[in-house]
Formats: sequence, structure tokens, C-alpha cells
Amino acid sequence: MTAITKDSIIGTVIKENPDSKKVIEKYFGNGCFTCPGINMESISFGSMMHNIDPQKVVEEINSILNS
Repeated sequence: MTAITKDSIIGTVIKENPDSKKVIEKYFGNGCFTCPGINMESISFGSMMHNIDPQKVVEEINSILNS
């Protein structure tokens, strides 16, 4: 399994790791799942749009995937 980075595309992360959906919803809200940008925007971009540290999101997703 490939580790998630701040450059990972949000839609790809969710598609390949369904458990990551909880983290995306926690930080970005559930509107993210209906946004067309989900398939081209990175975790870094989403974090910038929501004023969140992308590393925090990445670490939480990776901790779920590694458990």
C-alpha cells in the first residue's frame, strides 16, 4: 500500500481507502463528496481551502490505514 501524502488526490484516496472518508469528512465536510473537484484536487489544496494543516489530515489518514 502506498502512503498518502499532501499531494494525493482526494477522490483517489477515498476510492482506494474507503476508511479515509471519515477523515476527509471530519476536516473538509461532507460537501467534498459531491464536489467535482474531488477527482483533481489534492489534500494540500483542500486543506488550503479549509484553512487546515495538510500534514494533520495526512497523518490521520495514514494512521487509520496502518492500523
